[in-house]
Amino acid sequence: MAVRTEGTPCWVDAQLPDLEAGKRFYGELFGWTFDPDRDEALLRGRRVAGLVPKRDGRMPTTWTVYLATENAGTLAARIRAAGGRMVMDPYPVGPFGVLALAADPGGTVFGLRQAGEDDGFAAVNEPGAFCWMEVYTRRPDAVDTFYATVFGYLGRQADPEEEGAGPDLDYRVWSPPGSRPGDDSAFGGRAVITDDFPAEMPGHVLAYFAVDDCDAACDTTVRLGGRVVTPARDTPHGRVAVLRDNQGALFAVLAEPETGPEAGPEGGPETGPEAGTKTDGTAR
Repeated sequence: MAVRTEGTPCWVDAQLPDLEAGKRFYGELFGWTFDPDRDEALLRGRRVAGLVPKRDGRMPTTWTVYLATENAGTLAARIRAAGGRMVMDPYPVGPFGVLALAADPGGTVFGLRQAGEDDGFAAVNEPGAFCWMEVYTRRPDAVDTFYATVFGYLGRQADPEEEGAGPDLDYRVWSPPGSRPGDDSAFGGRAVITDDFPAEMPGHVLAYFAVDDCDAACDTTVRLGGRVVTPARDTPHGRVAVLRDNQGALFAVLAEPETGPEAGPEGGPETGPEAGTKTDGTAR
């Protein structure tokens, strides 16, 4: 079993009130099948995500991105010391290892996963699989310091001219420690929640899934009872859209260009996937 770099995405799951409806939705949208003995979605037989029943109606219907760790207890202590908090302390989950939920100083909730019998994803960066993560926050300075301190993230500020955005773009691309910051090593980014977004919008992680055809994914989502939050649009890294499933969970899809850099969509308020969205959630 390969050892994953601490702090890099290793798993995603969605807590859904109607698990069977979720399986029908994502099964048709991404071509997933499902392990009958575990809450896992499979892409051609390989683990790509989890769909789990929401046991507490007070919990949000959401996708959670889990970051790898060799020791969830030690990492939890580092998170607290750096100004974050533990939403759910580390707990064993049978063959899945040890899981936990934490929040950064801006309130964004993310997961931790200490590997068990498997180490999470068996496929990424291909149609139907996870490919990118973005942290949206109102406290970029505090959040940048937090992730650099806790995980050693190496950040590169996106160049507005390269991204075709306005001069006020504030988007940071993250690479793991020990790598050279840039598109080749990047696994995610940090965007800012500006005044263009609803005042009640909390900090959150947006999980991206790769697709062959972004527009077709939007059409399928609507046909299956979901909705398009941000219509498909082109970025330097591919065509992206932000969607909600038929139970309200938010996620994004990315169709990479036929040529160009293999990297996630550098977003933010001007170029990110949620950029063209009014504060009432309709397209501009």
